[in-house]
Amino acid sequence: MATRFSRRAVALGIVGALALTSCSGGNSSNNSNNDGDSTSGGTLVVDTAFSLETGDPGRNYVPTGNTILRPIYETLLTFEGGDESEPVPGLATMEVNDEATEFTFTLDEGRTFSDGSVVDADDVMFSFERLMGMEASKANHLVVDIDIEKIDTQTVMISTDEPYLQLPAIVTNPALGILNSEVVIENGGTTDDTDAAEEFLNGTSVGSGPYQLDSFNLTTQVVLVPNPEYNGDQPAQYDRIVVRNVTEAATQLTNLRGGDSHLALDLSGDQVAQLEGDFDINAGPGAQQIFLFVNQSDEVSGDLANPKLAEAIRYALDYDALLELSGEGASQATGVIPPMFPGALDGGIEQDLDRAAAALEESGYDGSTLTLRFPNDQPIGGVDFTTLAERVQSQLAEADINIELAPAPFATEIDPYVNGTAEFAMWYWGPDFADSSSFLPFGPSETVGTRAGWPAEAAPEIADLVTQARNATDVDEREQAFAEFATALQEEGPFIPLIVPARSFASSGVDGVNYNSNWTIDLAELTPAQ
Repeated sequence: MATRFSRRAVALGIVGALALTSCSGGNSSNNSNNDGDSTSGGTLVVDTAFSLETGDPGRNYVPTGNTILRPIYETLLTFEGGDESEPVPGLATMEVNDEATEFTFTLDEGRTFSDGSVVDADDVMFSFERLMGMEASKANHLVVDIDIEKIDTQTVMISTDEPYLQLPAIVTNPALGILNSEVVIENGGTTDDTDAAEEFLNGTSVGSGPYQLDSFNLTTQVVLVPNPEYNGDQPAQYDRIVVRNVTEAATQLTNLRGGDSHLALDLSGDQVAQLEGDFDINAGPGAQQIFLFVNQSDEVSGDLANPKLAEAIRYALDYDALLELSGEGASQATGVIPPMFPGALDGGIEQDLDRAAAALEESGYDGSTLTLRFPNDQPIGGVDFTTLAERVQSQLAEADINIELAPAPFATEIDPYVNGTAEFAMWYWGPDFADSSSFLPFGPSETVGTRAGWPAEAAPEIADLVTQARNATDVDEREQAFAEFATALQEEGPFIPLIVPARSFASSGVDGVNYNSNWTIDLAELTPAQ
C-alpha cells in the first residue's frame, strides 16, 4: 500500500526542525503577487564570505554554492520558510510505499525551464543519472544508494534496497536541482565521468527557478536576474540580486550600517547586538559545527595514526574558553551531531588533563610539531578560524602538544582536506539535508571519515552503528542508533568537535529572511519589506 503525500506536506515525521526565531516580525515565505507577476524590487545586495567552487549543481557541495543555486534550479521537493520539519512539493508531489523503499514523484504539469521548454521526466532522469556518473563530485554520495526509473513523461520512481527515510530530505539538496537535459547535453553534459558541461554552467543557468545567472565570479560576486519563463508560484521579487564575497564579518557589519548592502549573513551574535534602528535580526542556533581531526592514515600521520592522539587533544582543550571567542548564541559541540538534531548527545566533553596526558603517552607522541591546517577566510557564524586556532594552539601547548598553524584560503585548503592529505586540520561541517543522517559521513569509510584516513576495518563496531542508523524504520530505534553512533565517536573516533556557532543574520528593508541548514537563506523567498 502506498501513502499519498499532500500538496502541502511530505512529512515523514523524522526530519529535524531547525527554524530560527526572528527578533522582528513581518517575514513571510509567500512572495508572489495576486496575479503571479514578479515585483520590481530593484537591486538586493547580500554580503557573505564565499565558499564557492562552481555554478554546476551536480558538482557543487559548499554553502555559498547552495545559496546561489537554490533559486536557479528547483528540486523535486523543498522546504518553505524556516520550517525544515516537513519537506513540501517543489517540482513534484511524492508517494512512498509502506517499506520506505519506493518513492514515486509526479511532476507538475507545464513547468518550464528558462528557455521556455517543459520540465519532464527525462530531465529528472538525466539530472540524477548525471550526478550518479560524476563519481568525483563531492555530492555524488547523495545518490549512490538509490536507483531511479522513468514511469511515464511526468513520473519517476526512486527505489532503495533498504528503508531510506531520509530520501525526501535528500532530494531537497541543490545538487539535485533539475537541469534542462537537452541544453546541457548539447554543451558537453553526459551521465558518466566524461561530462564536460561545468564550464557552460558556470556562465549560463538552465534551471526552472525564479532567477537565472547574469554573471558568475568565484571570488568577487554573483549576480542573479529574474527568469522570464518562470511559471511557478514564487516569482522573482528583485530586478537583480548581487551576492558579494565579503570575508570579514566586521566589514559586512560596516556595509550594512552604511547602506551599502541589505543583508549580512556571517555576523556573530555579539555583532548583531550592536545594531540599532531599523535593522531586522534573525538569530538562533546553527546547524554547522567546527571540529578538529587527526588523520588516521599511516601514509599521512605515520606512527601517530591512532585515535589516542585525538583523545589526548579532545580532553586537553578548555571548551568554555573556546566558546568565549564564539559570541552570543554559540554552544559547545556535544558530538558530531549538533544539538538540534535527533540523536545528539546532551553534554560535551569536559577538560580532563590527566586523561589527556595518559592518552598522549599511549599515542606515541614524541613532542614533534603538528601542523594544523584550516581555512582562514571562512568565518562561520562570526567565528574567526584564525583566532580559534590560536587559542587551540595555546591550550595544547599547556598539555605539551606542539602545534604550528598553517592558515590558507578556502580555495587552497579544500583540496588537501577533501583528498585526505591533511595530518591535522580544523574544518566545519553542515548537513546536506535536514536529517541526522547528514552526520553519518563522520563514520569510518564514510565521506569525512575517509578524509580523516579512517577505514571501516579500524572501527567495525562503529561502522555497524552507521548501518543501523541509516536503515532504521522505527523513529525511536533510529534516534537511539544515532545517539550510540555519536557516543562511540566521542570515545574512539579521530574527531574533536569544538563549537556549534550561532547563525545571526541582519537585514535592512528585506522580508522573508529565514535560516535553512542547507542553503542558508532562500534568495527566492526574499522580498522588499512592506
